Amino acid sequence: MNELTLADFTLDFLGVIAIIFIFVVGGGLLWVAALYWSDVTQKSHAIRRNYPVIGRFRYYFEYLGEFFRQYFFAQDREELPFNRAQRTWVYRAAKNLDSTTAFGSTRPLNQPGDFIFLNCLFPTISEDHVEPDSMTIGFGYADSPFRAKSFFNVSGMSYGALSKPAVLALANGAAKAGLWLNTGEGGVSPYHLESGCDLVYQIGTAKYGVQDEHKRLNEDKLRDVASHAQVKMFEIKLSQGAKPGKGGILPGRKVGPEIAKIRHIPEGEDSISPNSHVDITNIDELLNMLKRVRDITGKPCGFKLVLGNTAWLTQFCEAIHERGFEYAPDFITLDSADGGTGAAPQSLIDFMGLPIQSSLPTLNRILVEYGLRDRIKIIASGKLINPGRVAWALAMGADFVVSARGFMFSLGCIQALQCNNNTCPTGITTHNKELQKGLDPTEKSERVKHYAFNLIKEVGVIAHSCGVADPRQLNPDHVQIINEHGLPEPVTVRFPAASVRDEYKESSSSS
Repeated sequence: MNELTLADFTLDFLGVIAIIFIFVVGGGLLWVAALYWSDVTQKSHAIRRNYPVIGRFRYYFEYLGEFFRQYFFAQDREELPFNRAQRTWVYRAAKNLDSTTAFGSTRPLNQPGDFIFLNCLFPTISEDHVEPDSMTIGFGYADSPFRAKSFFNVSGMSYGALSKPAVLALANGAAKAGLWLNTGEGGVSPYHLESGCDLVYQIGTAKYGVQDEHKRLNEDKLRDVASHAQVKMFEIKLSQGAKPGKGGILPGRKVGPEIAKIRHIPEGEDSISPNSHVDITNIDELLNMLKRVRDITGKPCGFKLVLGNTAWLTQFCEAIHERGFEYAPDFITLDSADGGTGAAPQSLIDFMGLPIQSSLPTLNRILVEYGLRDRIKIIASGKLINPGRVAWALAMGADFVVSARGFMFSLGCIQALQCNNNTCPTGITTHNKELQKGLDPTEKSERVKHYAFNLIKEVGVIAHSCGVADPRQLNPDHVQIINEHGLPEPVTVRFPAASVRDEYKESSSSS
């Protein structure tokens, strides 16, 4: 009897354990199913939407990393090309979260070539703060000059290199924030136009969208593009950061029917731009093309380049004086070795072109010396994604700053380095529909807006700490550069004529 009772008890106990196990496993499966449903239906996080449940581990590990980072190799400032501190600031700004930090800076303060700002004894009080003023490009030379609202804007990223939802998010976010959006060399798409944002049409070496069969400019196609009221300016791209001397590269697997139609190229074939414009081979031809595009479109026209050899700048400025200011560019977009790209040879990425910290003061100085600084606006580009770097560029002579990768981070880019493989896990640089579904343009356009607003606001905080009311009032006297001994010294020691920026600002504002 006792043995039967014990056996019965054992069976009952095992039955209870089995029931509990079934409930635990069933509950776990229901919980996973609920997480799956939550992930695939939400629109805020592309990683979770594309990789439901599993994608949550990224955020969990990211959170734990804050506490365990000291035990691993990768520190805040060690990841490349953009470190964790830089990316985290953009992510928080895009989500409109508090960007304050505690304890102290993780940024080295003695790195040769780096910079610091000089705060004043009596910072500008809130009652004296002013909204950054708009600035007109092409006034007196273009029939339809462009009054740009913001000093911070979206740099060139082509539809084709970027996905449809990414372009929609950027364009709509730019419209909400009052920014301009550069189309990149891939031409203007319906997704650029439907947002209503201001556009800068980039004419690359292949002249996609405005080319004839010989890759020369087709004036009728150019007029068609200029007929869009949203297209405010034209930018002739001579070279770009990360691959100066090499044209754009779009793999054939990304060239679908729509992109082929927009670019006027064959579907499914690699879209590789020439190294240079076939009809711009010297300074005179460059000046002729600038004036030609401006005359045809009635809109401001400038060019984009990476500064390397600077000897030509003297000849360039002298040619403008000889031929007349109507041949001058309305702006120069200065990219740099710091710039990024979707695809480029490693040798160019690592070794070609001057970094922005050298090229920007140099370009500004030479334009001032030749009396062209009031005629030609400077747009700076190249790893300028955080407030400190943007404020530095304004202080060193830039009228505007544009960023591509900063806005990619605002869309959710995780620096997976898959831009050229059509396998971007966040849906930003892929035409894989399954991966694109994770990127909701409506949600991400808000993040684009927040990123721009918060960056502009924090650049203002830097300006006010330096004692000026408007970020464009920053000048080289507010900045010092770290020398080879790890000590700060005035910028003018390294770049002797940098302080003439003040004179230009005074003459520009009075005119």
